Amino acid sequence: MASYHATKINPQSFGRGQIKFLLILIPVALFMSLPIVYIFNHAFKPLTELFEWPPKFFVRNPSIENFVDLFAVTSTTGVPMARYLFNSIIISLVVVVLSIFVSSIAGFALSKLDFKLKKILMLANNIALMFVGAAVVIPRYIIIQNLGLIDTFWVHIFPGLAIPVGLFLIKQFIDQIPNELLEAARMDGATDFQIYYKVILPLIKPALATIAIVSFQSVWNNVETSTNYINNESLKTFAFYMSTLTTSTNTVAGQGMAAAAALIMFVPNLVIFIILQKNVMNTMAHSGIK
Repeated sequence: MASYHATKINPQSFGRGQIKFLLILIPVALFMSLPIVYIFNHAFKPLTELFEWPPKFFVRNPSIENFVDLFAVTSTTGVPMARYLFNSIIISLVVVVLSIFVSSIAGFALSKLDFKLKKILMLANNIALMFVGAAVVIPRYIIIQNLGLIDTFWVHIFPGLAIPVGLFLIKQFIDQIPNELLEAARMDGATDFQIYYKVILPLIKPALATIAIVSFQSVWNNVETSTNYINNESLKTFAFYMSTLTTSTNTVAGQGMAAAAALIMFVPNLVIFIILQKNVMNTMAHSGIK
């Protein structure tokens, strides 16, 4: 009987058969990394190189002057840059934690529990996937105003908890968990919340990592909330402050600070994706498979 050896998708050791793939993937990876390299180089360029023509890709005389100016300057209202950055960090952390909880527990309920309006709620979530943010600006403003969230810290948090794509991905992931596993837990006396906490959550870690990245990026890069719902400068975020650098300050000098701010905005997105990217790939591979 002939023996069968399964081919590993990600082999642990290097083999000659991988050379043909590396010859293709390495140039592609280098090309796709150019924007990242440019962002880092651009942030350390002095003003003379920022406005140089023709522009140069790599910095020749790196300087931290842009970062010094960024941290030293304050807006026209006197609010320091550190306050905007602090707001963004706190808001992002709170939204990531709460959105993971809301999406996961709602996905568990829609996937494994039976209750009235279950199909209607899932249909509403799927319909929400079709709407872009610009299409719901007015109704969102009316709802937020009626809730009394205008010009409060909570206006950054509550709207960010509703992530239709996150709920959809988590439900698809939980659908793959056998019902027999949950029934066995119930026979052992586990409540629905204990099943959610001790059985479901450990099995959907890849989906949770995806939700963490999606929610973090949407909140960290959000400018609309500070623009549309916040009047108090001390409650606005770093993304909003970054958008005002070239208008509230001298246009020429503001370009250097904008380059430094762009790097600060980019690095957390890069770090969180590098840490969680393996789980994200697993989520995309399994979300549509039953």
